[in-house]
Amino acid sequence: MRFDLASITDKGGRRGNEDRLALVDHARLVAGVVADGAGGHGGGDVAAQLVVDSVSGALRERAARGAQIDSDALADALVDANRAIVMAQAEGGALARMRSTAAVLAIDPVARRALWAHCGDTRIYCFRQGRTAWQTIDHSMVQRLVDAKLLAPGEMRGHPLRSVLLAALGTQEALDVQAARVPFPISDGDVFLVCSDGFWEHVDEAAMIECIGQAADAEGWLAVLAARVRSVAPPRADNLSAVAVWVGAPREATVLGGWGAR
Repeated sequence: MRFDLASITDKGGRRGNEDRLALVDHARLVAGVVADGAGGHGGGDVAAQLVVDSVSGALRERAARGAQIDSDALADALVDANRAIVMAQAEGGALARMRSTAAVLAIDPVARRALWAHCGDTRIYCFRQGRTAWQTIDHSMVQRLVDAKLLAPGEMRGHPLRSVLLAALGTQEALDVQAARVPFPISDGDVFLVCSDGFWEHVDEAAMIECIGQAADAEGWLAVLAARVRSVAPPRADNLSAVAVWVGAPREATVLGGWGAR
């Protein structure tokens, strides 16, 4: 299988960027990792960097020795990243309470399947033939309200409690990590997005899908989406970061995926 990979990160309306990301492009593994350092605690950028270094390093090591990536391996990678943050917190000061969300997408090109794991409200989407095939479910207060049918899904983005997380890396308590238990079969034309909340908060799924058909490749798609985010985000908007993986050569992906030819 062929893949077109791209990434984008921007400080948005903040003074600094506490988001971090990584791409892994290996013959046996294609992966994207996005981490969003928790604002307001200090050291969020350090926590996020620890996450992407730890997770991407573990994935590259497994790919190099030909080990298969499974759900347990992805969950373990996030647990190890959590441990790295907790160890660094011992330095005290601004690092003492640092946290980070995390999401990792891993694709096996040989088996033609995808796996994922996440913690927090950094999301992973798969778009197929003009619709959302699946997406991760946030560990957040507003998601709990949606689950309880006290809030409509469309009301999540503007809710005053939207940024209240129920899980994040950097805890000494039991870590709440969700991982795909069953691999997701992939096909040419599938489009994957891994993004921080500063990205998805200002561009909904309908716009994400609409822009696929307007882009020539993964990089162009992220550029269009990021421009939309910047056009509507408030002055102090959060950092925005995303990784995109298009399955198939760029033009092939848009045509085979049912997005329309350029």
